[in-house]
Amino acid sequence: MDFEKIEIAYNLLLENCQWLETKLQTNLYDALIEQNAYYLGAEGADDKVNRNNDKLQQLNLSKEEWRRSFQFLFIKAAKEHQLQANHQFTPDSIGFILLYLLEELTDKDQLDILEIGSGTGNLAETIVNNTSKQIDYMGIELDDLLIDLSASIADVLDSPVHFIQEDAVRPRILKESDVIISDLPIGFYPNDEVAKRYEVAAAEGHTYAHHLLMEQSLKYLKKNGLAIFLAPIDLLTSQQSSLLKAWLQRNAAILSVISLPETVFSHKSNMKSIFVLKKQTEQNFETLVYPLTDLQNPETLRNFMKNFKKWQEDNVF
Repeated sequence: MDFEKIEIAYNLLLENCQWLETKLQTNLYDALIEQNAYYLGAEGADDKVNRNNDKLQQLNLSKEEWRRSFQFLFIKAAKEHQLQANHQFTPDSIGFILLYLLEELTDKDQLDILEIGSGTGNLAETIVNNTSKQIDYMGIELDDLLIDLSASIADVLDSPVHFIQEDAVRPRILKESDVIISDLPIGFYPNDEVAKRYEVAAAEGHTYAHHLLMEQSLKYLKKNGLAIFLAPIDLLTSQQSSLLKAWLQRNAAILSVISLPETVFSHKSNMKSIFVLKKQTEQNFETLVYPLTDLQNPETLRNFMKNFKKWQEDNVF
């Protein structure tokens, strides 16, 4: 991977997006969607945009170099704009931990993966670009802006990832997957009529959307399939958690809970942990509870992997 080319590409993308933001009186994400369309040959771009896109073509970026370039734009957007929490992207420091868990806990060479709430598509592309497995990857996203953004990036990368626009809480006929992944959107689900069809539904008031999405996810998961969730650190102790824990006891085993450092998140209130579930398993496991205190320190990551391997051996993985 050529980091100099990534920096050049990022600056060319940024220049075009800022120019389009001003010209079209729009936001950075909408400008990036327009930029991606122009890069792929859509008519209407002015000379400035076309010149930069010619330079981008000449860089001959790999898929991962493209993804890194886009990610720098997301980082800039997160720093300079008041993005709502569910418009934030899943950073590499977390994405590669999720990829590690995925690779270590599955033994098949080919996997069907479904991502609930695929957002910007950065997590999907992180996994597909860097996995050693052959993956059929589909993302579900409700937000109009994010589904257009992730699809436009996938087109630039010529990525095999597919995205569909859907409210993932509402029932949909999908084939069962080997793995479900989700950086769960947080908040209350507004439609109580839909929510009451779920076992985790609150008796009064709105139900947590992330509880509903966890229950829905397991409906799309094969028996003994794997679910990897980024969820609030107080998932098992918060309001309505008794309903979630009762549902979990009937449907899944918690393989691991991995806490993440506060520095990864924009605000303490947005902190999440990784929860790894196995559907309807008949085996008993000792849950691995592990605090990951620093995602940038190689020694910390090596210790985590060493402890994870030991836990796998002790639990006959």
